Amino acid sequence: MPALPPPMAEWLAMLGEQRRYSAHTLASYRRDLQLLCSTLDALALERISEGHVRHAVARLHAAGHHPRSLARMLSAWRGFFAWWAPRAGLPLNPVSGVKAPKASRPLPKALSVDQTQSLLDRSGLPPPGTAVEWRDQAMFEVLYSSGLRLAELVSLDVRPVRTATHESVSWIDLEAGEAVVRGKGGKTRSVPLGRKAVDALRQWLQRRHELQRTPAPSDDAGAALFLGVRGARIAPRVVQKQLAALAVRAGLPVHVHPHSLRHSFASHLLQSAQDLRAVQELLGHANISTTQIYTRLDFQHLAQVYDKAHPRAGRKS
Repeated sequence: MPALPPPMAEWLAMLGEQRRYSAHTLASYRRDLQLLCSTLDALALERISEGHVRHAVARLHAAGHHPRSLARMLSAWRGFFAWWAPRAGLPLNPVSGVKAPKASRPLPKALSVDQTQSLLDRSGLPPPGTAVEWRDQAMFEVLYSSGLRLAELVSLDVRPVRTATHESVSWIDLEAGEAVVRGKGGKTRSVPLGRKAVDALRQWLQRRHELQRTPAPSDDAGAALFLGVRGARIAPRVVQKQLAALAVRAGLPVHVHPHSLRHSFASHLLQSAQDLRAVQELLGHANISTTQIYTRLDFQHLAQVYDKAHPRAGRKS
């Protein structure tokens, strides 16, 4: 990489000495500025225009740089020129109007209906027997039944509780067959609990005392629906590990994360009901554009059906 022009070196020194930027950040900025200079063949700074910057971004993108990396680079370039352009008497910051290419949004990793059934039916495994196994079964049924986020799942209480040290934000109501959940942005919503989830929860609640500590280590632990083996509210990492282990034991060929069940809930519901607004409400999405990504999953499913069934689909025999 070429040596930086003096103004760029001066800017980095200023960031380190006056603004106390970390050595890691400064090293990253240095690499980004060196890339700009090398891509533009050491063009004099005062001659760099918006067109030159766009050309540099296009070349770096073609060379394999990810849009997120390009966005970071543009941020560094923009910061430098915002500082230097007024000092050099330039009328404009040549980077201010340039944006990185839009990063493709990956599809959520949803399980197929058959894979989900195999997981929750514990394919090839005996039915749950211990308190921990029933706890896990109830957790996973609730994740798929209600499309909860992992943080929402572990926040559930057995019932609404308010004490000096704990106030419930989420809880279940088995008689009504629903859960009240506080999601992102502090928004509360009610979600249905399917029959399988309710049955599994009843089985777990009959055994919950086996993981309780007397007295409870805290009001939070006393109220929590799902407990760890030490009697405290279950940790998100434990849910992740238990679900991944069950997926392996059930013979699923993919890694399963709690969010996989949320994605599966949304995808399977859309395949059947085709009601995007309802799925948006159930998932707790503030913006329907977030929910619309699941329509792409649904189209993939329809395309696969088409390829297999349509006589003129062009599939190979």
